[in-house]
Amino acid sequence: MSESYDLIVIGAGPGGYVAAIRAAQLGLRTACIEKYESLGGTCLNVGCIPSKALLDSSEHFDNARHAFAAHGIKAEVSLDLPTMLARKDGVVKELTRGVAGLFKKNKIDRVQGTARIVSATEVEVTGEGAPQRLVTKRILIATGSKPAGLPGIPFDGQRIIHSTEALTLPTVPGRLLVIGAGAIGLELGSVWRRLGAEVTVLEYMDRIVPLMDAGCGKLLQRALEKQGMKFRFGVAAKSARVEGGQVHVQVAPAAGGETATEVADVLLVAVGRRPYTQGLGLEALGIALDAKGRIPVDAHWQTSVAGIHAIGDVIAGPMLAHKAEEEGVAVAEHMAGLPGHVAYECIPNVVYTWPEFASVGLTEEEAKAQGCAVNVGTFPFLANGRAKAMGEKDGQVKILADAQTDRIVGGHIIGPRASDLIAELVVAMEFGASAEDVARSVHAHPTLPEAVKEAAMAVARRAIHM
Repeated sequence: MSESYDLIVIGAGPGGYVAAIRAAQLGLRTACIEKYESLGGTCLNVGCIPSKALLDSSEHFDNARHAFAAHGIKAEVSLDLPTMLARKDGVVKELTRGVAGLFKKNKIDRVQGTARIVSATEVEVTGEGAPQRLVTKRILIATGSKPAGLPGIPFDGQRIIHSTEALTLPTVPGRLLVIGAGAIGLELGSVWRRLGAEVTVLEYMDRIVPLMDAGCGKLLQRALEKQGMKFRFGVAAKSARVEGGQVHVQVAPAAGGETATEVADVLLVAVGRRPYTQGLGLEALGIALDAKGRIPVDAHWQTSVAGIHAIGDVIAGPMLAHKAEEEGVAVAEHMAGLPGHVAYECIPNVVYTWPEFASVGLTEEEAKAQGCAVNVGTFPFLANGRAKAMGEKDGQVKILADAQTDRIVGGHIIGPRASDLIAELVVAMEFGASAEDVARSVHAHPTLPEAVKEAAMAVARRAIHM
């Protein structure tokens, strides 16, 4: 017996479950199909949330070992890794149960199983028992992504691992080798470095986080090097094998040349993610993927087949949970006849190392490439009273404003709680604010956001405290 819905969402990650909730709020009878037992997708289960739980725990551990003494606190510290991992699992469980509660509250039908789209109005679900057919007016694909691998470097789940497995290592590796100096590699490398591992990061490009602001990236690299992380740039990992309980990695210059061998206890491959679209039946429907395996959509997130939409990691754009969430809200509102919209130029990006690195909008390099003349204002946390009281002296706030209009077109923050501070600049850009608008806004003293105000003042060369 088939069920009939206004909307079927495939995937219960941040994009999918948020879209389902918003659609239900707007009166659409909604079902969400998820093949795993717990809701929340990669982000809640094996991505954003557990990694941040470990980042916070490892930060506490590192501070207790190295920073407490400066505050007059004497302590003997030892690591209880099983308890740390259990705490991480507890945080995940609470949040995934919360999503289940929201589904119940909003009367969303949760269907567990693997979905295959039969047509624009029918989805087949395979799970325990006989397959079932669900009938619907609309379909939303929100199946997310999975870790990307490298040729010649097969995952084995123990010595050669991806980001999911890096969250559950049973012991601290003596030496951890990380391939990729993007957010995932730096964050997970930071966790295990703080817990005692020797960490070396291999990066094909000539700098860390190559798509973010270059100047701030250099500041982050210096901070991480002070913490003990090592970097090798302009290199490529060609192959890896496990021998004698260790991983032997063949590394060559990216420009070509002789290979050398790096040996580690664990190899973490963190070279990005790829869209997860297998088994959905897209080819039979006539939906062709682009060169990167993504689903092409129009301005309203509709695919080439009317009635079938897609959001999140399976379409173009940054693979970020909050980007998927905003698309989920917008596509549900559009389906209900409302003007759903996502301001893609205002999507923040964060690297949750310590110091944190957060960005929104254009970098200086991008502004130059686009022929956009900008005025730049910077302000160091070294000159911020609250940061100094916290013992946080690394980093800066950088604001880019259009040279003609003074409208803020980019913001880049490396420093304490940058992930929180970037929100002010995101809102400013959403409202089309100028640097002068932020500079003239009163900020409480002493606070970290004062550094944002001073950077905005510095755009016009009138910062007070530097």
